Amino acid sequence: MNKLSAMLALTTAMALATGALAQDGEPIKIGVLHSLSGTMAISETTLKDTVLMMVERQNAKGGLLGRPLEAVVVDPASDWPLFAEKARELLTVSEVDAIFGCWTSVSRKSVLPVIEELNGLLFYPVQYEGEESSRNVIYTGAAPNQQAIPAVDYMAEELGVEKWALLGTDYVYPRTTNNILDAYLKDKGVAEGDIFVNYTPFGHSDWSKIVADVVALGADGKKVGVVSTINGDANVGFYKELAAAGVSADDIPVMAFSVGEEELAGLDTANLVGHLAAWNYFQTAESDANTAFIEEWKTFIGDEDRVTNDPMEATVIGFNAWVAAVEKAGTTDVDPVLDAIVGVTVPNLTGGTAMVLPNHHLTKPVLIGEIREDGQFDIVSQTEPVPGDAWTDFLPESAKLEADWPGKDCGMFNTQTNACVQVQSNY
Repeated sequence: MNKLSAMLALTTAMALATGALAQDGEPIKIGVLHSLSGTMAISETTLKDTVLMMVERQNAKGGLLGRPLEAVVVDPASDWPLFAEKARELLTVSEVDAIFGCWTSVSRKSVLPVIEELNGLLFYPVQYEGEESSRNVIYTGAAPNQQAIPAVDYMAEELGVEKWALLGTDYVYPRTTNNILDAYLKDKGVAEGDIFVNYTPFGHSDWSKIVADVVALGADGKKVGVVSTINGDANVGFYKELAAAGVSADDIPVMAFSVGEEELAGLDTANLVGHLAAWNYFQTAESDANTAFIEEWKTFIGDEDRVTNDPMEATVIGFNAWVAAVEKAGTTDVDPVLDAIVGVTVPNLTGGTAMVLPNHHLTKPVLIGEIREDGQFDIVSQTEPVPGDAWTDFLPESAKLEADWPGKDCGMFNTQTNACVQVQSNY
């Protein structure tokens, strides 16, 4: 072997050794708690895949703290009590250092007592109703002031909506969100008789009467708009019934809070063009970060037709914030990571940054998108980053509350009595 060959061999061996060192040690385990079967699988399976992609990416960089990451995937099967059982299993049997998971608020509420009891850490990546701030949760999806309130403002100001149909799946997120919207609309001068509220079970399929009732709201000539907090595969039947009834977006615009690119991929969107959704990210967002993310996703999943969506971005933001906090703390232990994570900023996919706030929510821009025939969205409105509000200003009991974990060590601090109402979450 000549001198050059020997040097190349030595360099290669050192590089391999460095790579091996980066992956030495006990794996750092993270839990993936998303439904892979049942009514919510249509939405949640993609988030499982997103976490796996992020783990693969981080390991390609050398892991975390010199150790490889390992994802422990479980299937709570759209069964809300099973979420709690699987969370306990992840924390006590698999001994994960963080959990990325849940979609519905009822699944999150099921998990809360477990992670607070066991001092776990949950990154929750979906828009939700607010009215909560747990020490053990980082809420990377939108609070109502980052989605619901701006969406209603857009419908009233830009589309001239005067009468409101608030349609939701029957669980805590739609009910609480609609309570907030009902109070907000009335505060804006909307009459009680101009607000129609309806709830249906998960997986609901017969939408004919409800759509007929919504159409009938406009009999007096006032412009009707639908605010949809319908979740999961029930959306398929709802949009099909709208089309069958000949209802276009010009007639009665629908603003969805739980329908994105993934859900539209399974629908015939020809008759849905112009209907709306409010999120903090759309695949059509124009930024270098988004272009790179879409390319990475399609390569990872091996399917050029697979789309990206808002909860995926929230998952990515949460994962990167956790990595940054672990690196800052020098450990994966929950308490130091929670101390380190407030104030952490990471890139979002729309060209800006997300900051973790003292209330464990994020700063996020609000985007309104119109559905296109190809199942993507034309972005028609985008705000500057909005700080997530854990407690709404539009319900009297909530308006006086704030959350501040590093400062007050409290998620329900009463600003009038200057006292912590309770540290434990409302389950």
